[in-house]
Amino acid sequence: MITSSRDNCPILRATNVMGDQWSILILREFFLEGPRRFQDLQDMLGLSPNTLSNRLKKLENAGIVARRAYSSNPPRSEYVLTEAGRALGPVMGALRQWGETHTPDLT
Repeated sequence: MITSSRDNCPILRATNVMGDQWSILILREFFLEGPRRFQDLQDMLGLSPNTLSNRLKKLENAGIVARRAYSSNPPRSEYVLTEAGRALGPVMGALRQWGETHTPDLT
């Protein structure tokens, strides 16, 4: 059994970073709307603050999003896609196209 080549598979590494539903939906918001504040993401996605915070930290640690200050008094920040995050554009586009073609419209 050859497992060593699969233990470090680029697909495995990519899905470890962004493979859950919430992370992908968070990324969708950046591609649709640009930089986002925590509250904006929470309002749009309707997920708990803990879940959102955990996913954003995971994406930040992976270098996909970065937090940047936009106000110092009071201190406020927003999240933006990094260069690595912007490079996911074709992946997100392919997911959207696949969803349009191969899944039923729920409206």
